[in-house]
Amino acid sequence: MVPDSTSIIRARDVMDKRIVSIDGMATAREAAAKMRLEKVSYLLVDKRHSDDAWGIVVVQDFVKGVIIPSRSPASVNVYEIMTKPIITVPADMDIRYVARLIYRADIRRAPVEDGGELIGVISLTSLINHERIF
Repeated sequence: MVPDSTSIIRARDVMDKRIVSIDGMATAREAAAKMRLEKVSYLLVDKRHSDDAWGIVVVQDFVKGVIIPSRSPASVNVYEIMTKPIITVPADMDIRYVARLIYRADIRRAPVEDGGELIGVISLTSLINHERIF
C-alpha cells in the first residue's frame, strides 16, 4: 500500500523497538555470541557515562578488526573495533529524510532517539519491509 501525499511516516513508525546492546569492555567473542543469541547483525555499545556517545559494532567490524588481522576474539575488546560516535535519527523525522541520511552516510542502520534516549533502531531493510511504504 502506497501512502497518500498527506500521510507522513516517521522513524518511530518504522523502527524496530528492540535495542540490543553490550558494554565496550566485552570481548569480541562475547559480542559475537550475543549477536548469535539475539539473531542480530549489530550491537549498540553502551555509553560509559551521561556525557559519552553511543557506539555500534557490526559484522564488518569483526571481519576488519579480528578475522583479517588474525587476532584472537577473546583478546579483542568491543571498544577496539566499534564505531563511535554514531549517527542517530530523531523519532519524528520523516522517513524520506531518514532514508536519505542512511544512504548518504553509507550505513545500514541508525538508532532512533527521542529526548536523548534511544527508543529503537531503523534500517534500510525496515524501510523496505514496512507495509505503509511498500
